[in-house]
Amino acid sequence: MGTSGSELGELAGDRRLLGRTSTAERVADILRTRIAEGFFPPGVRLSEDSIGGALGVSRNTLREAFRLLTHERLLVHELNRGVFVRVLTVEDVEDIYRTRRLVECAVVRGLGEPPFALDGLRSAVADGERSAREGHWPGVSTANIHFHRELVALARSARTDELMRGVLAELRLVFHVVDDPRGLHEPYLVRNREILDALEKGGSGAAERLLSDYLDDSRARLVEVYGGLVADGDAAGG
Repeated sequence: MGTSGSELGELAGDRRLLGRTSTAERVADILRTRIAEGFFPPGVRLSEDSIGGALGVSRNTLREAFRLLTHERLLVHELNRGVFVRVLTVEDVEDIYRTRRLVECAVVRGLGEPPFALDGLRSAVADGERSAREGHWPGVSTANIHFHRELVALARSARTDELMRGVLAELRLVFHVVDDPRGLHEPYLVRNREILDALEKGGSGAAERLLSDYLDDSRARLVEVYGGLVADGDAAGG
């Protein structure tokens, strides 16, 4: 599996995001976003020459960006083979949801007195519902990720935002493997709306209970579906 010329041409358009100082952190930001969007799917090998040429950065800068993303568990370096987008295990999925439950529920629990700044959540819910009406299920997935990112942003903590950015990027690696995005995401459109409604009414306790049940159900469903796909892949590969 590789990356086509047209895709590299699209990536070259990201050069403008680098500004005048082509730092490894900025390259990592671009690649992280592209991985989360499925531009580089799980299991694909990342070519230093192709990506470095598309972005117009040096090999050393790109390797440092790869190291940063490997530390974030989005990439994996295989000796004598190169750098690949990571394929997560079922245990990874379980751990991601443990982290999400700890962080997201704590954010809602600690919101304090209403009213809360909910414009970002409202926008994410509306985007998801609009994408569903249009039958654009990858858009529903993206809106769902935005919903949870905006939920965590209510804590107004740069450290928490950074933590969840990595966790949610890892989660997208799982979503890209599942071949039924509608079945995976459609049930949670209503539940996102219910959490938003509870927060709009000032009920952070009710919202936390809804969120806790949501994450438990989502974890169980995703582990079931993803576990079957990973098992099938292992069987095919063996």
